[in-house]
Amino acid sequence: MKEINVKIFLEEGAEYPKYMTSGSSGADLFAYQEIEIEPKESALVRTGIKIEIEEGYECQIRPRSGYSMKNKILILNTPGTIDSDYRGEIQVIMYNLNDAPFTVKKGDRIAQIVFAETLRGEFRAVELKSSERGEGGFGHTGGM
Repeated sequence: MKEINVKIFLEEGAEYPKYMTSGSSGADLFAYQEIEIEPKESALVRTGIKIEIEEGYECQIRPRSGYSMKNKILILNTPGTIDSDYRGEIQVIMYNLNDAPFTVKKGDRIAQIVFAETLRGEFRAVELKSSERGEGGFGHTGGM
């Protein structure tokens, strides 16, 4: 598996992201704080880490399927993008689908990070070629 150099700063008591198996593409992120999320509300959950990655790469924040399924918690803005020039703390937007408050505990594995190469588009104004699909959008191919 290809690797990139990731520089990391951890707040005191924060945990390094961790790959749970040798085949994992995502490293788990841990909650740095305990926070209660009210029903049908969202909250920013701190991880206590900041990273620096090489230009030409991004870090994507994605849900952990087991955590979401077990707790009825969504990770919003998925995947969230951490650009190579961002130096702030990684925080995870969590939404509580439950009818009761949900407590995220310090040390919970709340999300995962996946690294990916990025491409930049070169935009040029042109006349677009026609296609079989044309402007058919949502549900056009019979999927809805």
